[in-house]
Amino acid sequence: MSILDVSGLKKVYTTRFGGGHVEALRNVSFQVEQGEYVAIMGESGSGKTTLLNILAALDRPTAGRVLLEGKDLAAIKEKDVAAFRRDNLGFVFQDFNLLDTFSLEDNIYLPLVLAGRPYGEMRQKLTSIAEQLGLTELLAKYPYEVSGGQKQRAAVARALITSPKLILADEPTGALDSKATDELLRLFGAINATGQTILMVTHSVKAASHAGRVLFIKDGEVFHQIYRGDSDNERLYQKISDTLTMLATGGDAQ
Repeated sequence: MSILDVSGLKKVYTTRFGGGHVEALRNVSFQVEQGEYVAIMGESGSGKTTLLNILAALDRPTAGRVLLEGKDLAAIKEKDVAAFRRDNLGFVFQDFNLLDTFSLEDNIYLPLVLAGRPYGEMRQKLTSIAEQLGLTELLAKYPYEVSGGQKQRAAVARALITSPKLILADEPTGALDSKATDELLRLFGAINATGQTILMVTHSVKAASHAGRVLFIKDGEVFHQIYRGDSDNERLYQKISDTLTMLATGGDAQ
């Protein structure tokens, strides 16, 4: 069952003084099935960030549409967009986006507080997620008191606590060392195994090699895709590397 349906997506930006146009996305179409783990890759300037912003309802397309469980994101009224994002999407960012004046516990609670959920419900959800992500002993600490990997785990917990339909991850391993990266990718795999749908934008071949499918964006279009199939992470890593080489040299993906 498709949870995300992207069809004929186009985004054109007008330059500052209106003298020209930049086509960031030109004809992007793909679907994401319920429970999939999809990575999106491409060179800087390929349109990945623009695509992610549209999927996150932070920007609107010039043409085409994005359906999340059949709901057209462009049809959501401006005053309802923030609530829609909070209730349906979970976000994991490269720089964590945690509030330093809040404990990890309060940072994780924040989406539910904004949604007006009762404390008992929030506590029950937090207890389960903190145990799953190994955060129980860290909840009273502040972001500046923990490591980058621990911050990212708290950010993942914040993304999960609303039981989102889709997690959008933007370079989630970009600020982590190799050990913390391995731990986060293990967690993403475990979270996906519970049925959580994940869409991750990344430059990291290692991160992408943990996904079930990899989409490659080039010049504002979906250029190629790779399915994991029966490949292990090492084999998928090699396939991704080969495709990125072809992207960089102008060759055709097979």
